[in-house]
Parts: sequence; C-alpha cells; structure tokens
Amino acid sequence: MKLARFTENGRTRIGKVDGEWVIDLSGIEGVGDSMRRLLTDLPRLRPALQKAQAPAFALSAVRLEAPVNDPQKFLGIGMNYRKHAEEARLAGIPIPESQLWFNKQVSCINGPFDPVVKPGASDKVDYEIELGVVIGRRCRHVKAGDAAAVIAGYLVVNDVSARDWLHRSPTFTLGKSFDTHGPIGPWLTTADEVADPMALEMKLTVNGELRQQSGTGDMIYDIYQQIEYLSTVMTLEPGDILSTGTPSGIGAPTGTFLKQGDVMRLEIEGLGFIENLVAAESAWE
Repeated sequence: MKLARFTENGRTRIGKVDGEWVIDLSGIEGVGDSMRRLLTDLPRLRPALQKAQAPAFALSAVRLEAPVNDPQKFLGIGMNYRKHAEEARLAGIPIPESQLWFNKQVSCINGPFDPVVKPGASDKVDYEIELGVVIGRRCRHVKAGDAAAVIAGYLVVNDVSARDWLHRSPTFTLGKSFDTHGPIGPWLTTADEVADPMALEMKLTVNGELRQQSGTGDMIYDIYQQIEYLSTVMTLEPGDILSTGTPSGIGAPTGTFLKQGDVMRLEIEGLGFIENLVAAESAWE
C-alpha cells in the first residue's frame, strides 16, 4: 500500500493512494489522524485498509502532507555512499571509521511539495536525496538479519542542509534542522511493495538539471546494518524516520548552493517523487 496524509476541504486525514486517486481511510475504526499511531496497529488494520475503495478523491484535487508528521525521532547518517564519501574526502573531510549519525529535529519536517525556506542566516543551503526508512514496531537490539521485520515502509527524503551551520558546533544537528528542511513523501510505501530496498535508482534535479543519480546499492552500511547499529543504543519506535545517506553530487564540493526560486525534484524508483521550491525567509513569513 501507499499510505498518505492528505488535506481536502480543510480537513487532514489518512488515505491510501491507488493510481490517480486517494482513498479516504479515516472512516475505518482505529485509523485516526496520526500515521505514527496507525503504524503501531498496522498488522491488525491491514485487511480493512486493503479492502477500502471509497470515498475516493482525485490526487490532483487534494494536498499531500508529510506522511509521518509526528515521529519521535528523525535520524540521518552521514557519508554513507561510497562516491559521496570520496568527494567529501577530496574536499578535506575525513571518512568516518564507523556509522556517523545525527539528529534532524522533528520540527524541520515538511510536506512533499511544500517550499523549503532559505534562511537569512545561511548562505550555503544544500540538497540531499535520501531513501527514508520508517520503523513499524517498537524494537531494541535488532540483528541485521532480522531488521527487515521492523520496517513499516519507505519514502523519499530531502535532507536539506545548511552547510555553514554544520560546522558551528561539534554535531550536525543545527545545520540539519532549520524549519522546512526535512521534506518527506510523497507517501509511505509499505515494505511489502518494495522487493529490494538496496536496489533502487534515485535521482535529484535542480531546475531540471541532473545533480544526483545513484542506486541505493552504493551504501557503505546497508539499511539493516543501520538498524542494528542504532538499536544497540536506543529503542526505535513506530514512525521513527531513518534517513539513510546521500549519493555524490551535492552542491558543497563546487560551491553550488541553492538560491531563491530553485526547484528541487527528488525521485526514487517505486516510491514516487517530491518537489520543493526554494523560498526566501521573508516570503515564507
């Protein structure tokens, strides 16, 4: 299934996408309006969700929202693609010897087609296409071989980064967490619809110009190793988002940063695409 949050006639609810339609699931007992809460009960609700056929709205007539707007954690891994790590090394950034994780504060979460604000406080705003993994059940100490069982599904992440703020403190958190700098979507594709998440093509364009193109197979640490590593430290909860790294082609090595009016389009095979206009902070306010 492709589970979405959508707004129609001023009301936001959960639905499933079927072709050019979104089917409203809010009338099913237990669905509610929180994707995070829905995921905790997805195994029980799945038969009813799969059978639902109405009411349906044209996708073109609704506004798609961030599929998960209330996760407890939004975590990202740095330099996890081989070619990206090499471009970072050539720029003088050492390649980490283990998984390098950071927080994106959940207040940065943004809709799949909503504007990304270029803050006045940063002149080095950059794009990063990433495969997002959404956790489906509460878990701790998960072995890599068992990790597939705790994944609810996948989505596209734009890990927007203020590069100048990344280096202002010992962690990346501030540079990764400006408001609107976490667009996700366009919906959550459940894990059963993705045959091999480590064999997906991904690409990002800015104003139609191809900037990033890779396959998820270029990851240094695959998504199952990532879950094992993180769950050694912390309990992962339904709805938690893991952003699994970006391939080469980011703007930082060439100083090609985003400017007002740029349009980013990010697409991952089988998961759909998101698109974000870069807006000035004054325009947003």
